[in-house]
Amino acid sequence: MMDTGAESGLPFMKMHGAGNDFVVIDSRGRGPVMTAGLAQALGDRNRGVGFDQLAEITDAADADFGLVFWNSDGTQAGACGNATRCVSEYVMQGLGVDRVALLTARGALFAERLADGRVSVNMGQPQLDWQDIPLARAVDPLHLPLPGDPVAVGMGNPHCIRFVPDAEAVDLAALGPKHEHDPLFPARTNVEFATLVAPCTLRLRVWERGTGITLACGSGACATVVAAHLRGLTGRKATIRMDGGVLEVDWRDDGVWLTGPVARVFDGVLSPAYLAAHR
Repeated sequence: MMDTGAESGLPFMKMHGAGNDFVVIDSRGRGPVMTAGLAQALGDRNRGVGFDQLAEITDAADADFGLVFWNSDGTQAGACGNATRCVSEYVMQGLGVDRVALLTARGALFAERLADGRVSVNMGQPQLDWQDIPLARAVDPLHLPLPGDPVAVGMGNPHCIRFVPDAEAVDLAALGPKHEHDPLFPARTNVEFATLVAPCTLRLRVWERGTGITLACGSGACATVVAAHLRGLTGRKATIRMDGGVLEVDWRDDGVWLTGPVARVFDGVLSPAYLAAHR
């Protein structure tokens, strides 16, 4: 994917990891081009391209590449595990390697390709202090004073995890926004509803901050396993069944590793007229 210049439009890729879909723009060698207005326009599934998150690849002095994430409402996201895995596979193919280092707002991360073609990324250690998540006041993150006794975990972005008898029966469209915008979360929050369906296997459905219902969420899967382990429901390694596919999470000594499939769906070019209208 090459930058052909503003006169010829802006190249992009569409990728997904377990149904969690992304627009990816490679801005290495030229500097970032994304703005809040353009991200919001591209996120429109009727008038743009549509995505759960947008990932812009940047140059990084002390890593193979950098990543900046945008939500479909034009706000930035601090972390996105599935997009990180997808972009890492793209960069690994370009460099001819099986392991890369990258920089995000979360800090330095590492990703690697497995023998079966799946990609793993170390998402770093979870943030468990109320100030780091962040929460608005000093409360116990393992037992938030909210309906459903949820858990708060930070993975570079905030998560609110509720363990429920049946995740399938949850009205995500109604309950997700209530938690996302609760005053306890000053930066809003992603919301997960999880059910233990077998030993170390969780059924998970997600409402993402700034996006809404998504088929999968990598950082949400990581946060859920951390919360489940701290609540005594699972070990430090678990399988996550999401609406869009299956992810595996392993909370190791060096961080929380997220593993799953990646797919490059198509390449395209944003027209000069579209760019001019939304910048």
